[in-house]
Amino acid sequence: MSRRVDTLVVGAGYAGAVMAERLASDGRQVLVVDRRPHIAGNAFDHPDAAGVLIHPYGPHIFHTNAPQVVAYLSRFTEWRPYEHRVRAVVKGMLLPIPINRTTVNRFFGLDLARDEVANFLAAKAVPIARQRTAADVVLGTVGQELYEAFFRGYTRKQWGVDPSELDSSVTARVPTRVDDEDRYFTDSFQAMPLGGYTRMFEAMLDHPNITVHLGVDFAEIRKEVRYGQLVYTGPIDEYFGYRYGRLPYRSLRFQHVTLNTTQHQPVAVVNYPSPDVPYTRITEFKHLTGQHHAKTSICFEYPSATGDPYYPVPRPENAALYARYRALADATPNVVFVGRLATYRYYNMDQVVGQALATHRRMTERLRADQGDGAIVAIPAAPLTS
Repeated sequence: MSRRVDTLVVGAGYAGAVMAERLASDGRQVLVVDRRPHIAGNAFDHPDAAGVLIHPYGPHIFHTNAPQVVAYLSRFTEWRPYEHRVRAVVKGMLLPIPINRTTVNRFFGLDLARDEVANFLAAKAVPIARQRTAADVVLGTVGQELYEAFFRGYTRKQWGVDPSELDSSVTARVPTRVDDEDRYFTDSFQAMPLGGYTRMFEAMLDHPNITVHLGVDFAEIRKEVRYGQLVYTGPIDEYFGYRYGRLPYRSLRFQHVTLNTTQHQPVAVVNYPSPDVPYTRITEFKHLTGQHHAKTSICFEYPSATGDPYYPVPRPENAALYARYRALADATPNVVFVGRLATYRYYNMDQVVGQALATHRRMTERLRADQGDGAIVAIPAAPLTS
């Protein structure tokens, strides 16, 4: 492992792979290391024992309104059109989520026309002057009954606390609709990599200037590799030795089951908001991949307080703790912090790609302005704009 490279990239997920590919294309010698035994981070996919293509770390659905992100990733994959739909088990029924006209009518046993749904929900809404919490957002939009049935139990399982203790951003991500639109996302581009995510990452990292070492922990080799620039995509608090304490995350545990049937459920994801059910959702991957197979594979998702970091916990005290680490990062020369874990934000896949591309652009501009000695200077991660 002892060697000299222009750039050491820690992490072979989206942020690391995009940065590695862009820097390698600039002519830099790049070494990518990842503590996991595979590339692609949480987007990693592979066939299970039965040959069904699965996502070991839960469902990953690509969607974006950023044409530049699509153009970039399309260099490494073709696409399979896919529009994501989710149902929730409530009152023994499979109801659309996000809430739409169908959800409202079936839940309340009504037959409201589209122009009546908005007034009905407005009458149900709880008057809240300033929506500060995740509970406020839902109660102030759809009222107590739909909040209890669809959101409270699910959120408490997912985050381990009541929605009233979480930032409003948690539930603000899920819209409420008054029409019959039942797609989970309405982005202009919705598709899945035709050959799967892992193949897309393989193509991205297939560059003569890139070397990849897997099963390698940065902490164990950081003194063995000489580099001019470090791109770090791991947990920011870990990089600094947890100097101010650990940043809180929610984790997930996945139970994968192969079934001797061609299809288990009508859509890819079914939510289980009831507090009496220990898991939050079941995913059936063949809906996502379009694979034809005599068997199917499903995944039960169990939120956990321990395990790999997945979701930053959006609370004011956690944001304040991250700000202290961010200040350390800004003062650390020749290190670029990019991605979800390094910037303690929950980003969609396209947003991570966009952040990495923007960060590379800023690095390129700074380097061009510093042609005098060719030094590699520290560039902070670009702010998220998409």
